[in-house]
Amino acid sequence: MKRTITVTGTASAKAVPDLVTLTLGVETRRDTASKAYDDAGKAAGAVAASLREAGVQDADLRTSGLNLRADLVWVEGQGQKVVAYVASTNLHVGIRSHEDAPAAIAAAVAAGGDDIRINGIEQGFADASTVTAQAQGAAWQDALARAEQYASLASARLGTVVSISQQQVHSAPIPLGGMVRASYAAESAPVEAGESSVSASVSVEWELL
Repeated sequence: MKRTITVTGTASAKAVPDLVTLTLGVETRRDTASKAYDDAGKAAGAVAASLREAGVQDADLRTSGLNLRADLVWVEGQGQKVVAYVASTNLHVGIRSHEDAPAAIAAAVAAGGDDIRINGIEQGFADASTVTAQAQGAAWQDALARAEQYASLASARLGTVVSISQQQVHSAPIPLGGMVRASYAAESAPVEAGESSVSASVSVEWELL
């Protein structure tokens, strides 16, 4: 029976991100459902138009989460009462240049007025293949070094590779605290690139000689 050793190597690679993903929300509160719905559509359209004028491409604009609901309160002696109708939708925006991000965000805020919400911002890569390959190469070297160490401890040496299995790595969200500074005035909010990382993990089985 052949002796084998299986080792998992992990590593990460860092690079300056080249894609800013912005999640915007539009929320309108009106006296009637139709008014709330219409105004939400107008606000979302104005925001999208401002982003296009700022250089965002149609392929990088995506709408999701259309919602229309009644805002209810409990009134003593009357039960639940509708006090307003709220319509909301989300717009996911890809901005492919950090230099363009502050002006695009400011334009969206100005276009949306009091109906716009900034729900989040993330930084990543439009094409992560290069940094992913670097992480995978480093993970392989990590696995090889570990395997050689264990083989030496077992008074053996590594033979041929029997199997390779890439492990799924769930990366945590990139914290942006302190990197994005916003003003409640319609001014540009600086967006600093920093560095983003991609992780890789590989499990390799070697024959022991």
